[in-house]
Amino acid sequence: MITIDLIAHKIIPFDKLSQKIHLWRFKEQRIVFTNGCFDLLHQGHINTLTSAADYGTRLIVGLNTDASINRLKGPDRPIQDQYTRSLILASLSFVDAVVLFDDETPLELIRLIQPDVLVKGGDYKPADIVGYDIVTAREGIVVTVPYIEGFSTTNIIERIQPQPPL
Repeated sequence: MITIDLIAHKIIPFDKLSQKIHLWRFKEQRIVFTNGCFDLLHQGHINTLTSAADYGTRLIVGLNTDASINRLKGPDRPIQDQYTRSLILASLSFVDAVVLFDDETPLELIRLIQPDVLVKGGDYKPADIVGYDIVTAREGIVVTVPYIEGFSTTNIIERIQPQPPL
């Protein structure tokens, strides 16, 4: 198989994800879930993703569709389309699956996955994270990863925008 095919194979449609989950659960692997837009991958994203991967055996990343980002962030976003963002995430060796979701939150995805660990960036309080109740009800844990100041997609966009003349 060609390398790009191996990477693309990690991009899993919602309706096919349960097959993977059942296999991983049968093998008693610890499933970790995180989600986001991941529009322009940066150090803050890598910190969150690698930290999430350290909590388990399998890392599933829920990725907002282009339409959901547009609704959340405005008409100029996303910068990169959902296939490009999916491919970039799937190319990371520690990411086992990337699943697109179009809803405002990944609640339905979390209901399907029933992760052992739910991870988000440190700008959230665990009890406020969507899916907290689902994960903790089955004795899973919800973790926040410290936020790294100065690293955000918005900051990157602002830095690369042309500055008006003085």
